[in-house]
Amino acid sequence: MLKAHTKWKVKETMMDKEHEKELSRKLGFTSLFTTLCLQRGLETEEEIQHFLKPDETWIHDPFLMHDMDKAVSRIMEAIEKGELITIYGDYDADGVTSTAVLKEAIEMIGGEVNFYIPNRFSDGYGPNTQAFEKLIEAGTGLIVTCDNGVSGHEAIAKANELGIDVVITDHHELPAILPAAYAIVHPRHPNGHYPFKDLAGVGVAFKLATALLGEVPLELLDLVAVGTVADLVSLLGENRALVMQGIAVLRESQRVGLAALCKVAGAKQSEVDEETIGFILAPRLNAIGRLGEAAPAVELLTTFDEAEANSLAQLINEKNKERQALVSTITAEAFDMIEKSDANPHVYVLAKEGWHEGVLGIVASKVVGKTGKPAIVLNMDRTNGTAKGSGRSVSAYHLYEALEDVSHLTTNFGGHHMAAGLTLPVENIGAIQTELNAFLLQSGLAEQLTEEIVVDERLTIAESSVESIEELQKLAPFGTDNPKPVFLFENVKAQDVRRIGGDNAHLKLKIMDEAASLDVIGFQFGPVAAEIGADAELSIVGQLSINEWNGLRKPQLMIEDLAIEGVQVFDLRSTQIAPAIWQMAPADYLFFNEKNYQQYESSITETSYGHLITDQESAEGFILHTDQLILVDCPSDLTLLSTVLNQVEPTKVVACFFNQEEAYLTGIPSRMQFSQVFKYTATHIDIDVRHKISLLATHLKIKEKLLIFMISVFFEVGFVTIKDGVMNIVPNAEKKELTESTTYQNRLKKIAAEEALIYSRFTELETWLKQQLKKEL
Repeated sequence: MLKAHTKWKVKETMMDKEHEKELSRKLGFTSLFTTLCLQRGLETEEEIQHFLKPDETWIHDPFLMHDMDKAVSRIMEAIEKGELITIYGDYDADGVTSTAVLKEAIEMIGGEVNFYIPNRFSDGYGPNTQAFEKLIEAGTGLIVTCDNGVSGHEAIAKANELGIDVVITDHHELPAILPAAYAIVHPRHPNGHYPFKDLAGVGVAFKLATALLGEVPLELLDLVAVGTVADLVSLLGENRALVMQGIAVLRESQRVGLAALCKVAGAKQSEVDEETIGFILAPRLNAIGRLGEAAPAVELLTTFDEAEANSLAQLINEKNKERQALVSTITAEAFDMIEKSDANPHVYVLAKEGWHEGVLGIVASKVVGKTGKPAIVLNMDRTNGTAKGSGRSVSAYHLYEALEDVSHLTTNFGGHHMAAGLTLPVENIGAIQTELNAFLLQSGLAEQLTEEIVVDERLTIAESSVESIEELQKLAPFGTDNPKPVFLFENVKAQDVRRIGGDNAHLKLKIMDEAASLDVIGFQFGPVAAEIGADAELSIVGQLSINEWNGLRKPQLMIEDLAIEGVQVFDLRSTQIAPAIWQMAPADYLFFNEKNYQQYESSITETSYGHLITDQESAEGFILHTDQLILVDCPSDLTLLSTVLNQVEPTKVVACFFNQEEAYLTGIPSRMQFSQVFKYTATHIDIDVRHKISLLATHLKIKEKLLIFMISVFFEVGFVTIKDGVMNIVPNAEKKELTESTTYQNRLKKIAAEEALIYSRFTELETWLKQQLKKEL
């Protein structure tokens, strides 16, 4: 059995089949294509045609945007007065394309313009007060931000104080109180009337360029397409029109910088699409800002010098290789940490010294992608005692809300549902992982962590022709709000299964049914090959594409997930009991230690049950009242736990196994140690083991707990007497084997229990627990 990593949700759209057939006939499309259009809310022939071929009505008047008239007026005034205009951009692909758009537009109308891209590490994101002061001191007469600004209150206030106006163009979330800028150009400004709210930063910059030039500058649309796709904004509405036209412009663009970038990246400029932008061009433009100064990216996009373009493209490509190497190294180290950890948390917090902060968000995304769990990846700086990094999440776990819940452990943090950045003291790393996991369990989200794949249609292999895939491409560009269609192939046979790639990281196979076969490839699915038997019947989810090789064009499926036709175990093992376990009601709490039971019984809610198991009789009499079994502490004998598990059927087991005795770590005394203690006892009288046991342990160089254990064994077998805390040897005591004593045997059982339940890897623990359960669901 091979479990799917995700939940598959097949769209069950209620539609009129006769209407679908009629639309297909009128439009000349296949039933599959028309069905996908209907699923996307395109109900009529006109709506479908309009979606496939956007016209000028999709491009809105820039002056509908708040403060556009003021922004244009102030920029024109600056040009007339000969003031130096500085474009203050951002270090990501959206930011550098926005900067390039405004720089070129102002140059077209004769303005004196330069640009400044803040450094991710020294300036941070958005307007920086010190940077503004330096720009103004150097002669800047007007600052125009792009892809940032609405959170720059302090820096903008400083500019105002110095007599310099700031025009903001931005698309990020608006704070409750806006900065006192000369103009704020934003598609979602509450006082604006712009019809389309989801422009990228480069989209807003393009609207300002259009307003300044008095016409739509088509030659800038290549930059708009790159920035819009890179920023993962909606690809519906005006963005769809801008990106479609922008890709067409990019394919024939005379912009030497983009041509050089395509060349070094191995992409054919004439065949660029949204996937080329998203997976090849944008990562390179992002890379340079992740590692240092992003200004060369703007220089690349705006240069007219072919030699300079080639040099800059090479630099940026090298930076991307450096970024890839860093990501690869750190990702490997992160997964090595996960692999070597005995714990199996629901939220990963991974930290190490020397990890480059600029790529930690990418690493976190890779951890989430492979594990399906939220992840925070941190660089530790021992010099100042802080850890700083990024987190990525899954749809079920609101990362920002979780961080709010543990904000007392952080220095600062920010972000949203799926991503966050944070800084915290190094000593809080362990605590924040414990509390983030407790927050998840307390919220009842553990079972919902699995990512969901929305499947557009069930398909047969015969329906996956080159012609049908070409037809599907008419819905492109694909991206946010217009995803590439995902299809489900059910109960197909797998053949020619093998691992491919230099490190065997990828999976290649064919799937077959009675009528046809289809090539399948799965990136990073290599390890799955060993779990797919010959002619195994499987179900597989993926996206269709056309594979071209030596002039031959064949359909190909890119795997999203697959499955071949259980009790859940949660790992909360720790040196302390997480307070969140008491909120997991209703549940049955299992104790093996009477002191723990007495201490924590009052923490169990009214809808839950507490049980104390101290012997075989109580284990055999155990009755499970709920679906959840919380194993609070560690039993002294595995047999007791096994007896309980053999007769219950929980759907959820939480393994805490709190333990204070540490028999496993202390171990069993050697024969030499037993002999040493016996000789000491035989040569001394009236040994005070009640008040001076610590001194005795120090003198004998034996751990105190181990010494107490040995004395207990001697007492049980009759080698010593203890009266009122005073120990003496028993002369001529009957010879007995120490290892046969009950005390000795119980310690061996305790050590075995701790080894199996506390010090085992989670996979080993999970296997053992499931083996003991009466029924594995």
